[in-house]
Amino acid sequence: MASTPSFFVLLLFLLVGSSSANLSTNFYSSSCPNVFSIIKPVVKSAISAQARNGASLLRLFFHDCFVNGCDASVLLDDTPTFRGEKTAPPNNNSIRGFDVIDKIKARVEKACPGVVSCADILAIAARDSVVILGGPNWNVKVGRRDSRTANFSAASTDIPPPTSNLSRLIANFSSQGLSVKDMVALSGGHTIGKARCVSFRGHIYNDTNIDSSFAKTRQANCPRRVGVQDRNLAPLDRQTDKVFDNDYFKNLVVHKGLLHSDQELYNGVSTDSLVQTYASSTNTFFSDFVTGMIKMGDVKPLTGSKGEIRKNCRRVN
Repeated sequence: MASTPSFFVLLLFLLVGSSSANLSTNFYSSSCPNVFSIIKPVVKSAISAQARNGASLLRLFFHDCFVNGCDASVLLDDTPTFRGEKTAPPNNNSIRGFDVIDKIKARVEKACPGVVSCADILAIAARDSVVILGGPNWNVKVGRRDSRTANFSAASTDIPPPTSNLSRLIANFSSQGLSVKDMVALSGGHTIGKARCVSFRGHIYNDTNIDSSFAKTRQANCPRRVGVQDRNLAPLDRQTDKVFDNDYFKNLVVHKGLLHSDQELYNGVSTDSLVQTYASSTNTFFSDFVTGMIKMGDVKPLTGSKGEIRKNCRRVN
């Protein structure tokens, strides 16, 4: 009987850990050896057309993995009999980049029909976006399969909103098996891209942990009244929103984070020291960001005979 706890620990590992263990960087080496070189030019073209597309593709991967794992459920369109995740509050009129994924999928299907999953395309496109915009490179583990369903309710609760306080951020990331360090490093993804007025209005008008001149600058393009110019955009990184660097953290140190949830990371709290470390060391930030991205990519993937390889990322086969 003394060995029973160990048996259950082993069983839990086999049930939970085996799926991510089936992922590998060379999964497509025989079945679609050129998959990485097929995807990157499409991502590069999209970013050349609009730099913001890089941030959008990175965010798509994040929003996918935080809801039932990295299974491309976020890409499924609603139908008369099916409710996807695209209209959940954190996603509705917010996430974008679906057309880029469609282009990638079409090219990959032409080269390797029925082989490469939409879930893997999201993971690869996120990495390529970071690299193209000047960030770190890493080998993407692949072998995920696509879900046949989505989870609107989980998308509504499991993706941390921009109004999150630190404890909620920690809890949301912890529920995905991600540490506080992972959370702070991955938040650095906000070094690229833009946010809508509706996402930062409360921070620039109501919070006190924000530089007053910075708040006034953002107020000029984001009126206090709800419903007025809600979709006006501002850069998440006020200095270099088209370059993947550590300026996001430098902004937080001087209380110029755009979102309430951003500034929560540096507000006389336990994560202050990590923010300061990343603000002073690009290499440390890049290293920890890569670690976090790989861990996030391992969240509950469908492998083996689970799920499917979608022909069209927007709908099940």
